Amino acid sequence: MDNSSIAVSPKKTFGKALLYTLPMFLVTFMFITGGKPDFSDPARTVAILVTFFGMNLLYFLMHYSGKTDRYRAIIFVIFALTLSFTLIRNMILIRNSMSFSQADILECKIPFCHLVIPMMILPAALTKSIIFPGTILGGFADIASMVVLWLAATVVLGRGFCSWGCFYGGWDDGFSRLRKKPLVKKISDSWKWMPFAVLLLVALTAALTMIPTYCNWICPFKAVTEFEKVTNVESAVKAGVFISLFGGLVVALPVVTRKRTQCSFLCPMGAISTLSNRITPFTMKIDTNACTQCFKCVDSCPMFALTREGIKEGTVSMFCSKCGKCMDSCSRNAIHFGIRGVPAGTRKNFSRNLFLFVSFLFMAVFSSQPIVFTLNSLYNLIF
Repeated sequence: MDNSSIAVSPKKTFGKALLYTLPMFLVTFMFITGGKPDFSDPARTVAILVTFFGMNLLYFLMHYSGKTDRYRAIIFVIFALTLSFTLIRNMILIRNSMSFSQADILECKIPFCHLVIPMMILPAALTKSIIFPGTILGGFADIASMVVLWLAATVVLGRGFCSWGCFYGGWDDGFSRLRKKPLVKKISDSWKWMPFAVLLLVALTAALTMIPTYCNWICPFKAVTEFEKVTNVESAVKAGVFISLFGGLVVALPVVTRKRTQCSFLCPMGAISTLSNRITPFTMKIDTNACTQCFKCVDSCPMFALTREGIKEGTVSMFCSKCGKCMDSCSRNAIHFGIRGVPAGTRKNFSRNLFLFVSFLFMAVFSSQPIVFTLNSLYNLIF
């Protein structure tokens, strides 16, 4: 049992870390191979094996080293890059372009994105209509499967979805790591409430216009996935907005602040995930007996979830994405993954092991196929 008065390192011995990894070996193998391993194609075989062993090596290192964010970030960034590659590659194969036309919209050939969900709720409730032009079941990124996966991740992880499951979060997460020290250190905490205003705006405008307005006008990730074909002034303005927001919130600001500014200041899905943090079984807890109030965790937090006042009171705000960066920066293991209802400072290792298994499993489910597809494509391109 954990001793609440002594800092206990989550680091494991090699044998114990390997033992914790074995269940993940079995589960990820099933997801990556689809439960029906087929190694007849050399390119796909290499892609599957590299993905499988790479994922499990990172999971093993989380246990063996005691570090969470250091290894989570690797696969999270790779996930974002390979998903964009997968989407663009599929669009080019289907349409010979990463842009879509009005005909593609009318024929419901647009891959579904979880960022549409906040805009679907009111129109679906009021008119029983789905305003996104995608397939309900079957096909690439259909609406039903994506909604179910997102709901499960949101209920279990809360805003942890933003660090372990979001298709795009790895972009600003990756750029926020390019500098060792921030150029801009002072950013008002009040900006973290902006996604709630964006959520309200896009939900209401979508209900009034029956169009997913966030996707149509302000989603920065259109710049690295798919966008409306530029045929007139309106579509040109939209393209300019997408590129500007991507360059500003996803690239430039994360580089100079070392914060995830797009996720923190714009994303309406982040607002919903923040609220769901209130009901999820996993939380971040502060062991005040071990904490020395060095505030390294406050400086390292990329989501503005920690404050000096909160650390003194032993509280973590609902904006926490459970990335583990604060834990990696704490030499005392004073801040730790916890289970709702279990007092801070107790059951630290058990809580961390359980959270890592659940959250990494979600990451494997979301990321494995884009990674396999990308590696498969690169293998065929090279060889």
